[in-house]
Parts: sequence; structure tokens; C-alpha cells
Amino acid sequence: MSLLDGKTVAITGAAGGLGAPVARLLAEAGARTVGIDRVDCPACDESIVTDLSDDAALTALSDRLAGDAPDVLVNIAGVMRFGLHESQPVEALALCYRVNLLVPAVLARAVAAPMRRRGSGQIANIGSVLGSIPYPWFAAYSSSKAGLAALSQGLRRELQGTGVTVTHVNPRAARTAFNNAEVNRFLDVTGMNADEPDWVARRIARAILAREETVSIGAMERLFAVLNAISPRLIDNGLKSQNRRARAEFS
Repeated sequence: MSLLDGKTVAITGAAGGLGAPVARLLAEAGARTVGIDRVDCPACDESIVTDLSDDAALTALSDRLAGDAPDVLVNIAGVMRFGLHESQPVEALALCYRVNLLVPAVLARAVAAPMRRRGSGQIANIGSVLGSIPYPWFAAYSSSKAGLAALSQGLRRELQGTGVTVTHVNPRAARTAFNNAEVNRFLDVTGMNADEPDWVARRIARAILAREETVSIGAMERLFAVLNAISPRLIDNGLKSQNRRARAEFS
């Protein structure tokens, strides 16, 4: 018997390249899945079609989840920003921080109290290794995902002992439509790894089912994250050659 048998799981970004296979895997584990996205989520039992960039829509969704809290909330929806930070439009930066950090914070706020009152629940936030290894050309994306890591850790400590688990997963790049042509070129130019989305989805689903706390995908990425925390200059030096190649290609 799965821990998700008969449980309701709400998933933002459930129509996307990672969200859809995660939803399918959690459904196979017995969950009733509710997809939250701008379009219908075919992999889910129910779809909530909404625009997370809209204040009124986010408030309505937050109120709905607070009134009928799922057993598990999975925040996958995200926005990528690539390029020199100085070239980013202000409205694009605002959207990146909103969807990647504000939306998960608002939705976690909505479900935390009802989960705590009933003594059970799980909030799963899907971040990125770029949140622990901030990357040039991804400054806004990296910093928004670093904020999501801090949110997850703060919530975990806040909810400790209540029966509510907070899971934070840091994937590497995945080969989905989330990456535009320039991001894919960057991955090729710099030699960065990109994983198959179904493989990443299986690791995310496994973390949720096992109620793991923090999962970072990739042995070298885990090492670099530790080095960045204790000696960021080492990472600065290690990225110099990648940065030169990126400047030659994209500047």
C-alpha cells in the first residue's frame, strides 16, 4: 500500500515537461491528482486552469487550497530567465521572482495551517541546483531558486513536530520545453548536463513518496554546492572558462 493511496495531491505546473510525468507517477502511486496550470492537465484527475501571474487568480487559488487543503502540495511551476542581468526587462524579472518564489510562498501559506491542524501533510518545492550554485547568465533564476531553498528550510523548521513534511528537490537542467533555444545553446557551449525529464520526474516522485527533506541531483553538483557555500572563490575560478565561452557566444 502506497502512502499516497486515497490522498489528494495538488501540483502547480502540471501540464509542463516535468509536472506532467510527476503527476502521472504520483497517480500511479495511488494519489488523486489536481493539476494547476494555464491549460488543462491531461495527466491529472482534475485541472484548475489559472494564471499564477495574476493577483486575483492567485488569491482565489490560495483561498481554494486553504478551504480544501490537499494532502500534498507540489510546487513545480517556474519561469526561466537567461541572459545578462543588465538586459532583463523589469517586468520579466518580476514574473521570474513571482512564479518561482512568491507563488510557492503564498500557496504554502495557504495549506500550512490546515495541514498543521489535522497533523499531516506535505509541501514539496521543486528548485534547481542553480539555487545553490548561482550561475552567471541566470542571475534572476538562480536567486529566485535560492530563495525557494531558504523558504523550504524555514518552513521545515517552523513545521517540525507537527506531522507536516517539507521536501525540497534540486534538479539539474532537464531536456524540456522550459529551456528555450538560447538556453540549449548555453548548455552545449558550456558542457552542462541536462537530464531526461522522465528520469528527473521519477527522482522527484521518489522524494515525495519517501518524504525526503532535501534532494540535490548530481554528485558533482552536490560537491560544487558545498564548495560554493564554504569557498565561493573556488567556484568563481572554476566558472571562468565557461563564462568566457558564453560571452563569446552570447554577448
